[in-house]
Amino acid sequence: MAPLHGEPPPATEAELDLADELGFQLVRFMRLVNRAKAQVAKQGPDGIERAAYAILFTLIHEGPQRTSKLAEALHSEISTISRQSSSLVQHGLVERTADPEDGRACLLAPTAEGLRVFEENRKTRNVWLAALLADWPDGDRQTLMRLLDRLNVGIEKQQAQHAEDQAQPKGGTR
Repeated sequence: MAPLHGEPPPATEAELDLADELGFQLVRFMRLVNRAKAQVAKQGPDGIERAAYAILFTLIHEGPQRTSKLAEALHSEISTISRQSSSLVQHGLVERTADPEDGRACLLAPTAEGLRVFEENRKTRNVWLAALLADWPDGDRQTLMRLLDRLNVGIEKQQAQHAEDQAQPKGGTR
């Protein structure tokens, strides 16, 4: 069966074996990062779920947003985002403001305290990563950063293509 327009050719057995090992290493990496984040999160403000920091991160990097847009961006349920954002609001890290496009809706935005807490966590992360990579040659650190960026860009492109494919009418032409 020939590949469809825009699809890569089928993977070879060697490419699939390498992909299997890479998949194993990525799952291992994500587990270790989650474990490290859980240890660091214990030092954060009391009562704030670790997952709620993803909301703060998104608001800081992408600007004020509605709950529905956050849920979409974070692949989460609106009820979960609402609960977590309420906790962030109670702790003074996020505020609700009127949506200038629709006064009936509200936007969530980081507060000055939210920015401070985010920067504090960012510094902690950076110290941890710098210590972790301290004995790596600079070229290896640069290569890791470049390859992770390349992997992330590839994932983002594939997700965008998947979303576009899902939006296409079934049975329609391109």
